[in-house]
Amino acid sequence: MKNIASSFTLPNGSVLKNRIAKSAMSENFGTRNQAPSKGLINAYKVWAKGNPGLLITGNVMVDSMALGEARNVVVEDYKDFELLKKWARSVEGTGVHLWPQINHPGRQAFAAINRETVGPSAISLSLGSASKMFKIPIALSDEAIWDIIKRFGNTARIMKEAGFTGCQIHGAHGYLVSQFLSPNSNIRTDQWGGSLSNRARFVLEVYREIRRQVGPDYPIAIKINSADFQRGGFTEEESMEVIRFLGNEGIDLIEISGGTYERPAMIQGDRKKSTISREAYFLDYIEKARKLIKTPLLLTGGFRSVSVMEKALEGGNLDVVGLARPFCLYPNLANQIFDGSVERFETPIPQIGIKFLDKLGGVELPWYELQIQRIGKGKSPKTNLLAILAFWFSLKSLFFKSFWKNK
Repeated sequence: MKNIASSFTLPNGSVLKNRIAKSAMSENFGTRNQAPSKGLINAYKVWAKGNPGLLITGNVMVDSMALGEARNVVVEDYKDFELLKKWARSVEGTGVHLWPQINHPGRQAFAAINRETVGPSAISLSLGSASKMFKIPIALSDEAIWDIIKRFGNTARIMKEAGFTGCQIHGAHGYLVSQFLSPNSNIRTDQWGGSLSNRARFVLEVYREIRRQVGPDYPIAIKINSADFQRGGFTEEESMEVIRFLGNEGIDLIEISGGTYERPAMIQGDRKKSTISREAYFLDYIEKARKLIKTPLLLTGGFRSVSVMEKALEGGNLDVVGLARPFCLYPNLANQIFDGSVERFETPIPQIGIKFLDKLGGVELPWYELQIQRIGKGKSPKTNLLAILAFWFSLKSLFFKSFWKNK
């Protein structure tokens, strides 16, 4: 375990005590008023005791009028500052870093819980029968774009003041940053669209605004798609160029993922035989990326065997191993790696047999959210949890949020 247990120093001088990171996951575990719940805070206390180097939260939204899920945490002002401080203190005394993942959903926002949705262009999601769950977005004005950019910086600053030790921009999985990068969702002809340099302007300005508000010594990371895996979408070659832009800006850590709601590679993985044999979905990409940039790289998606994680780090192509769903079923994960008690972390794929829901992750995602809620409530994960319960939980959260929105 010499590689995975070793410490790692980020460019700004911050030290991760080992190479294990909990990557961001859908949590849907805030309060009805979009504050961090007691259970959510407690889940991070449990994970911190497991001793990973880094915990990255699920979505922390920058605008209460733009929710990805019914119980997203939203930070746009100081109204929940005391709760945010309690959340930041969940890792106290452990040496574990805790970073919020900061996000705006753009057009990937359910119609049931959002009065309106916005995006780079007025192009709706293409999800077949599931498309009805989302509205056609309103194309953002130049003024509105700059307002969102400032919101990213504002949220990052408040989280820093609350005690979080870094932050991550969500630039993947088809959310707003990702939408600006993709020519499928961004057909603008102004400074925010067209050429790759214009489509990348939004993410670069988001990074610069966060940096302006948090200062030069605070870790800023990004999660970015290796590709959208869609015809005419954001390509691997474009992704390589964008991470080079970000590396030149001085970003501290780049996490590689891939896919969108329309093509959820982050759930299904890139199913090449060579990739399956090595577990990590995007390892081919990261090997190419390492040749382009010196910025530290975090790879998430598919890692399950400790031996594979160790070997991937040994090659030097990545610096931190990202794990997400294993943390839902093995909350003491890092300790179990270090003491040798677990060598492989199995994660089931619950399904109910409704094709479009199973493909979209409409059952799988809430099933893992419910495992997080069990951890937060002091219960053990339950691997035999019925998939239909997760589907009901998903419907219930959308229904109640819709009720309160329209009350």
